[in-house]
Amino acid sequence: MRLSTLLLAATLPTLVLTAAGVARAVEAGDPTLGKKVFAKCQACHSLEAGKNKIGPSLHGLIGRKAGAIEDFKYSDAMKNSGFTWDEATLDKYLTSPKTAIPGNKMVFPGLTKPDDRANVIAYLKEASQ
Repeated sequence: MRLSTLLLAATLPTLVLTAAGVARAVEAGDPTLGKKVFAKCQACHSLEAGKNKIGPSLHGLIGRKAGAIEDFKYSDAMKNSGFTWDEATLDKYLTSPKTAIPGNKMVFPGLTKPDDRANVIAYLKEASQ
């Protein structure tokens, strides 16, 4: 067997495993990249407990019912959405807030790139606790 064939045979499983790992990393999101994406959100949202801005504080977001912060004036659409914030509902909402919850007050058009959504969700899971 030629050396080049042996090297390819030895390298191929590593390449496949590396590609699979990259795919899982994108799926799971990268909080460091998510912090950069979150910069778009900071004008309206804080991660500090009790600090609402134009939008509600996102502190403690994961597992919280939508429209649940008592001292924030939510739209009726948000209060009655039935959403509980987890990865799936955040992904749906961040894709297109106006489509996910018609009548909500958020003017942000959404994050069209799945990687951006996965990254910001990973960041929120860490930073909003």
